[in-house]
Amino acid sequence: MSSKQTKKKTLPEDAVRVIIAEDNATARKSLSSQLEALGFNVVAAAATGEEVCNLYQEHKPDLVIMDIKMPKMDGIEAARNITRHSLIPIILITGHSSETIINRAMESGVGIFAYLLKPVTKKDLLPAIKLAFARHNEFKTLKAEVNDLRDALETRKFVERAKGILMKRLSIPEDEAFKILQTQSQKENRKLRDIAETVITASKMI
Repeated sequence: MSSKQTKKKTLPEDAVRVIIAEDNATARKSLSSQLEALGFNVVAAAATGEEVCNLYQEHKPDLVIMDIKMPKMDGIEAARNITRHSLIPIILITGHSSETIINRAMESGVGIFAYLLKPVTKKDLLPAIKLAFARHNEFKTLKAEVNDLRDALETRKFVERAKGILMKRLSIPEDEAFKILQTQSQKENRKLRDIAETVITASKMI
């Protein structure tokens, strides 16, 4: 059942507001404690995908972190429902690394910006959250180019693939790969999707 978390320490008013969803009560409590120790404001917790969608509407958080496997509605479907209303950073937690699950999430066109493998540790949380917000900011850049949300999500798929190619070939971090795409887009006065598609096409020829 949902519950507002009891704060163990005073958090700043501008602390990032988070909703978590995990069907295991012990894991849910542990995740909440880890987030609060890092300075995040856990405003509510859910045990099902259906519940996290309702809590999102009630609390309008800055970030959602949820397990993929939950009763009634899994995390991917819940993310899809949340994305229909507003695009915010969403982190999915999975029990095992599975390209099938990740590909399903990407192909579903939802606003998932990072993944965490169980067991979730405080050491893993902060980098994943930073990555989720960084990717979310990138997406806002894409969204500024494309009015339609569906087109923006489709564009993101191409940009993610292009970033991966640049990261691998140039041995650079993700943020630098995006900057290269963005700089080239501005230099050539072309959309980011066009630049991304050019990178992807060129990689197939090499």
